[in-house]
Amino acid sequence: MKKICVFGSSSAAIDQSYFDAAYRLGQLLAEKEWAMVFGAGTMGMMGAAARGVHSKGGYVIGVIPEFMNIPGIPYEKCNDYIVTETMRERKQKMEDLSDAFIAVAGGFGTFEELCEVITLKQLKQHKKSIVILNTNGFFDELLAMFEKTVAQKFAKEEAASVFTVVDTPRQAVEAIEKYHYTETGGKWFTPEAP
Repeated sequence: MKKICVFGSSSAAIDQSYFDAAYRLGQLLAEKEWAMVFGAGTMGMMGAAARGVHSKGGYVIGVIPEFMNIPGIPYEKCNDYIVTETMRERKQKMEDLSDAFIAVAGGFGTFEELCEVITLKQLKQHKKSIVILNTNGFFDELLAMFEKTVAQKFAKEEAASVFTVVDTPRQAVEAIEKYHYTETGGKWFTPEAP
C-alpha cells in the first residue's frame, strides 16, 4: 500500500474552505487505496484529512511525540498509532514511512516539514514526490520567496523542480500518480484545468 504523508495545520480557527480541501484530499487518498501518514492530530487540517480518509474506509497512520500524547490532541481513530520521544523523531518516522509528501495549508511547523523534505531531495537523500496543495493561493508568498531565492542564486535553478504546485486535491493525487524522478528534474508542475 502506498503511503502518503500529509503535512498541515492543527489550527481550528481557519476558514472552512481549508478544512473542506483537506477532507476531500483524505477521501481521494482512500479512493486510491493509499494510506495517509500524518502528525496524528485531531484538530485542524490534520484531523480533517484523517476524517476524509475514514469517510471512504481508508487507512491512517498517526505519528505523535510523547509530550503531545495527551487527551484531546491525538486523532483517536488512527489505524496505526506511533508515539516518538521527540519532534525530530516524529518527523524522521513520518519521512521514513512515506512514499510521497503533500503539504496543505499550515503554520510554521508545516513550513519546516515542507522545507526539510525539499532540502533532503535537493541533496538527493530521497527521490519521493513532493506536492504543495495551494488552496486559495495560501502558499503564493512562500513560492514567491522560493523563486526569489533561486533568482538571486541562493539556491540552484534545479531546486525549483523538486516539488509540484497544484490548486486542488484531485490535482495533488494526479501529481503523485504521474510523478517520475529524474536527476535533472523539470519545471514546476502546471496542472490542466479541472
